[in-house]
Order: sequence, then C-alpha cells, then structure tokens
Amino acid sequence: MPQKVLVLGAGLVVKPLVAYLDRHGYEVTLGSRGLEKAQKVVEGTKAKSVKIDVEQKEDLAVLEKHIKEVDLVISMLPWLLHTTAAKMAIGNGKHFLTTSYLSAAMKEMDAEAKEKGLIMINECGVDPGTDHMSASRVMDAHKAKGGKITSFTSFCGGLPAPANNNNPFGYKFSWAPRGVLLAAKNAAKYYEGGDLKDVPSEDLWSVAKKMDVKGFSKPFEGVPNRDSTQYKEIYNLPDIKTLLRGTFRYAGWADILLSLVKLDMLDLTEGEIDMTYNQMMLKQAGGEGDAKEAVSKKVGHPVDGEVIAAMTWLGLFTDEKVQAKTRLDSVCELMKMKNEMEYATGEKDMIVMKHTYEVEYPDRTEYLSTQLVDYGLDDGTTSMSRTVGLPVAIAARLVLEGKIALTGIQIPIVSEIYNPILDELAKENIIFEDNVDKVVKK
Repeated sequence: MPQKVLVLGAGLVVKPLVAYLDRHGYEVTLGSRGLEKAQKVVEGTKAKSVKIDVEQKEDLAVLEKHIKEVDLVISMLPWLLHTTAAKMAIGNGKHFLTTSYLSAAMKEMDAEAKEKGLIMINECGVDPGTDHMSASRVMDAHKAKGGKITSFTSFCGGLPAPANNNNPFGYKFSWAPRGVLLAAKNAAKYYEGGDLKDVPSEDLWSVAKKMDVKGFSKPFEGVPNRDSTQYKEIYNLPDIKTLLRGTFRYAGWADILLSLVKLDMLDLTEGEIDMTYNQMMLKQAGGEGDAKEAVSKKVGHPVDGEVIAAMTWLGLFTDEKVQAKTRLDSVCELMKMKNEMEYATGEKDMIVMKHTYEVEYPDRTEYLSTQLVDYGLDDGTTSMSRTVGLPVAIAARLVLEGKIALTGIQIPIVSEIYNPILDELAKENIIFEDNVDKVVKK
C-alpha cells in the first residue's frame, strides 16, 4: 500500500513537488482554498485535489480528516498559516515539513514532536533551504579537518534569464510586486571584518556591492538580507569575522530602489493622492518646474541617465491620475501594468546563488566558493518552482523511507539531511559547484 502525503497550498512552486512525489509512487492529496487552481497543479499526475481553506473554521474538520489519512504533511501555505496545520499534524502523529523560515510558534512544538518520534523540517526550499545545505556541506568538511571559518557570505536571487531580461529594472514578478517592494524596506545586520554593521532600511540599497558570478560577463548586485548575525550560532562559526547573507539583483536595481527611497516613494501612509504621477514626483522631489529635473537633482542621477530612464519607462512622469492610497502602492500599480515585468509564455527565469568562504589553517588560508546557476525548463517549469519544491519533496521521501531518522524541529544544516537531498537534486540537474579559488601559504 503506497504511503500518503498531504500537500497544503497550490501556489506557483508546488507543481514540481507534487510531480516528484507522484513519480516516486506516493499517494498525494493537494489541499487548497482554490479547488480549480489545485486541479491544474495535479494535471498529468495521479494526485487528487481537495478544497481546504485553513483560514476558515468550518474547513478545519476537513483538514483534520485528511491529515489523519496520510503519513506526512507538507505545508506550502503562507508562513502565518503553518502553525494551524503543524499543530494538527503533530497532534495526529504525522511528520510535518515546510520551506518557510523557522518561527517561534514552530519551536514550541519541538518537545511534543520528539516525544512522538516525529520530525518537523523547516527552511527546506531554496533560500532558505539549499543555501543552508550547500554551505553546511563545505563548512562542515573544513571544520572536520581543523579549519576555522573566518568569512562566509551567501547571496541568492530569482531573476529573469539573461535572454529574457528585457526591462530597465532587470526584474520580473512571479507574484504581486508589493511583497518585493515591502522587502526592499527591511533593515539589515551583519558582520564585516570583525565589525557589526547595523544598516537602517533607508540606507539598505546604498550598501549594495558588485559581485561576480562565474559564467556571467557583468557583475550582479548583492544587498544584505535582514539579520545575518544569527547565523554565527546557527552555523556554529565561533571564529567568524565576516558573515553576510543577502539577495542578488541585476546591476542597476540598487540605484533605482535607493532613488525611490530618497523620494519617499515606498511610504505606506494611507490617504487620497489627488494628483497625477508627474505632479506626485515633483512634490516628492521638493522642486518646481520640470519633474524630471527636480527628481534628478534630488536623487543625484543625471536626467539622461539610466535611473531617470527607468522611472520614465515605468510611467512615473506621466499625466495619469494616481489611483492608489499609498505611494508604495502607486509604484506597484504601474509595475502591474507593465507586461515586460511579468514572465511571458516561453520566457525563462533563473536562480543564481553564490557562497564565499575564507578558511584558516595553521599553514595556509583557503578562499573557496560555491555557486548554483539554474534555469527554467523548456516546458515552462520555472527554476524557482523546482528549486523551492524539489528539496522539500525529496526530504519527504527520505523521511518516509526512514533515511532521515531525526526527530523534533530541524533545519537542513546536518549531514543526515543535506547530503542525501543535495545528491538527489544533482540527479534532477540542480547542481552546486564547489571551487577552491585561491590558497595563500603563511
């Protein structure tokens, strides 16, 4: 009798997850509040779809019924909804996996999961997920040989493939632009050269750095992502001096975002914006006369330069009336109207990830790197969906096969989890390349 898996959520990254488990003989049920959406995801597989809305009290009995019928639950729901499903899964003696960051609410279930011999794997997608796995594999190997990790950086980005990078922002949205712009307002904290760097949100894009990735003629931009300092303990790096996790973007994105921040265009204060985009830009620049001239002076970029050109292309200097209630949403509305900021049929995305390490030995310092460059497939399957969905699908298979015997709360930073997942991903042609870039003798 085949083992059974309940997958919750039918978002853009779920199809490869369902297809993988189905291909390996598992009986999969996909639960989603949108039944039609779930039905499309399971097309071409033996998986079945059911309507389950975790946010509706009347659906909780349906959720529990399906949880009782399976061996393992995978939640691909928004992170705030994981707790409801996780409590029900652990309460009914089922393993629980997700790709989202480990939350405080999840940690509270650790003791019960261990007592019942269950595992709860979190952060098992791409970022977080395979970033942990690929880095831990390298760092653990050097720690075992007596090496001291003194520097570690990790950057990842989901971007249009170069051939489909056809707009001035160098970015395309798979879902609503609002989430990306909200993330652009985050502060960041990291270690650099032994110093703690605490970057407020308004300065975030000013610290972006150019970063080379093998196989690309032009550098990417890397910007810090929230609090990297916590990974000193998570990764067990007592000797670390530089520790930075961040996000990749194509060059030019940072200047545009920093300019929008200088104009306070990412503000979330609600109110009637009774003016055109051109008038709003002039007002935000605090100038008179020509809006482009005023904005150019405010943000420090020439009128005929790339930043003003990108703003013009987006429509920020038009006489169209602003319909949104906040300035951030006014930018979102323009982005949603630009076809070039969405993936057209036949266009491909890519995932670019790069780690760098400095490892101290008594007689030498080794400078290392790991990188992943993965592209969407010809059949329209995105790289984002494969790199997020496959790791957690593989983890589920390993748990059900008894190859991961750990219990309680886990993230994939232990070899029992990361080695088999990375090995299986390589069979799916998602391959991390480890390099020794330089060795300096002492």
